Amino acid sequence: MQHSKTQDTLVGLFVAIGIAALFYMALQISNLGSYSNGDSFTVSARFQNSGGLKVKSPVSVAGVKVGRVSSITLDKESHEAVVEMQIDAQYNNLPDDSSASIYTAGLLGEQYISLDPGASDDYLKNKSSIDITSSAIVLEEMIGKFMMNKAEGK
Repeated sequence: MQHSKTQDTLVGLFVAIGIAALFYMALQISNLGSYSNGDSFTVSARFQNSGGLKVKSPVSVAGVKVGRVSSITLDKESHEAVVEMQIDAQYNNLPDDSSASIYTAGLLGEQYISLDPGASDDYLKNKSSIDITSSAIVLEEMIGKFMMNKAEGK
């Protein structure tokens, strides 16, 4: 009887560890886990089309995650998407003439913002704005344009 209780306890422990591991993976995949424990500063950028960009999407420089998207709003006058990003304070040496582009990770993966550092001697600060942007490429639009061009070329 003692052997059965020990075995049941081990199986229960194994199942609990498996559930905890699945929960952790789900948080990592859905970007609900916290990004950084340290200080950060806010930078904004305007895009004609933010595509499928979401709050908590990664912000990277040369493939290294340096922050997260904190909000996406619509400017009522210019009808542009205003994206605010929280950049980790350790990356406070990004030039203020950097550019921001929205890319897709893989063919159908999540979208993220890639920052391309400029050459200025001045750096991005809290509440800075990135002026040079490149909007998301929407796959459906490209397919639609391709199909229209093929239809006209008959």
